[in-house]
Amino acid sequence: MKEHAGLTVEEIRRDVLPDKRPAVLRGLVREWRAVRESLESAASLVRYIKQLDSGAPVDALMTPPEVDGQIGYNAAMDGFNFHRNRLPLSEIAAQVLCYAQFPHPPAVAAQSALIRDCLPAFAAENALTLFDANILPRIWLGNRITTPAHVDEWNNVACVVAGRRRFTLFPPEQISNLYVGPLDFAPTGAAMSMVSLREPDFTRFPKIRDALAVSQVAVLEPGDGIFIPPLWWHHVESLEPFNVLVNYWWHDPLGAGPKPDSAFDALLHGILSIRALPPESRQAWRAFFAHYVFGADGDSIEHIPPERRGILGRLSQEQLNALRAHLAKKLSR
Repeated sequence: MKEHAGLTVEEIRRDVLPDKRPAVLRGLVREWRAVRESLESAASLVRYIKQLDSGAPVDALMTPPEVDGQIGYNAAMDGFNFHRNRLPLSEIAAQVLCYAQFPHPPAVAAQSALIRDCLPAFAAENALTLFDANILPRIWLGNRITTPAHVDEWNNVACVVAGRRRFTLFPPEQISNLYVGPLDFAPTGAAMSMVSLREPDFTRFPKIRDALAVSQVAVLEPGDGIFIPPLWWHHVESLEPFNVLVNYWWHDPLGAGPKPDSAFDALLHGILSIRALPPESRQAWRAFFAHYVFGADGDSIEHIPPERRGILGRLSQEQLNALRAHLAKKLSR
């Protein structure tokens, strides 16, 4: 994995983000007050969080000690191996700090909490000018917990505030080697690998060897950041008794404004409408998608006069609204 240190915001925007390859950004947020507090002590950071806490409850989870902090399914795969709760962030932080004294504590984590809601003054003292104000940071706080390889459809910059985190990344094309669980029944909402990377079961999951051969691994310290491009699988291990991370998700282009339609929704529509067709028909549709969706810009329309390109050209807001309404009507039947 590429590593960079001392890059300016302009250099990151120009040289790192457009490359769509994972990159470690050493020292990206080392000047944050939250990072300075964490380097003083975990207790100092907890006091700081308590000062900023709005009291709004956030989503939290707890795993029993025997699962050793690995989020996943239960043994019967009819549920998950953790319990959910909602508490103010500072209460979760105090709980994690207390559990640091236990030899085998349960794993506790607040995940993906909007900082705007739970720590409204945080962004003013811990700003990342790489992003516009419309890209909202989220906070992840817990003890030693592991989230198996999972995927997001957004760009992601994650910044370690406290503790250390090990990221193991896999390219999108490794999906067939990662033994991904159900799309509609995932422990944290995102599609997730069923393989434990701590002790991979190569008998049950033999293709994971191929994925591991091309994996990219990095350990981040407080103040470091990592860029994870869309659809790169990432396995994340929090390595210390107290860990905090802040991340930013966005769709391309950076600062583009309203969130576009989800490509994952298109995948679900494809499962609904294409997967059950005979093999010959699926192959024919593969050619259509290659031409109209994945082909080079202009290849499918350069022979059509610009005023007659319709939905194949650059879509206006009116065309977008009409296309969404058409699809909604079709799906509602």
